[in-house]
Amino acid sequence: MENNCANCSMRAKYDAKPTSFAGRFWRWHINFFPGWKAYFTALDPAEKQRVREAYRFKKYN
Repeated sequence: MENNCANCSMRAKYDAKPTSFAGRFWRWHINFFPGWKAYFTALDPAEKQRVREAYRFKKYN
C-alpha cells in the first residue's frame, strides 16, 4: 500500500500554520495513525531526524 504522508494536505496545513485547528489535529493524529508509522519507519535515518525535529516527534525510535 502506497502512503501519501509526504504530500498530505493536512501536513501542509500544519507546515503553513501549526497553531491552526487543522494543523494541531494533524500533529495530534500522527501519534497513532498507522499510515504515519509506516511512512516514518520507512524513511532513511537522516530524513527521520529532520522529521523528528520539524514536528517534535518522539515515537518509533
